[in-house]
Amino acid sequence: MATNCYLESDEKGTSVDQTKYRGLIGSLLYLTASRPNIMFSVCLCARFQSNPKKSHFTAAKRILKYLQGTTTVGLWYPSEVSLDLVGYSNSDFAGCKIDRKALVGHVTCWDQV
Repeated sequence: MATNCYLESDEKGTSVDQTKYRGLIGSLLYLTASRPNIMFSVCLCARFQSNPKKSHFTAAKRILKYLQGTTTVGLWYPSEVSLDLVGYSNSDFAGCKIDRKALVGHVTCWDQV
């Protein structure tokens, strides 16, 4: 999902099962530990857990299709190497078109020692 692509609340859309949608989002959030490249898309879909519509479910399924095509990509956490954690953050003030809240991005890097 492109960073300039925004999902909307879609009040007139067809509702989907909240339990199924929340389960899918929870599984995707678990995957972000080893696949940080899906963090933006998953968090964007997670905003609509209280009232998911068919368009939100379609976006979440698209993330699954992306993951299916990139099964060899991800982070590897070796246990025998000491790593230092370095974090960076960025914010665009009132960048969200839905509620005009700030979108904040975080990047975490590990440096091998």
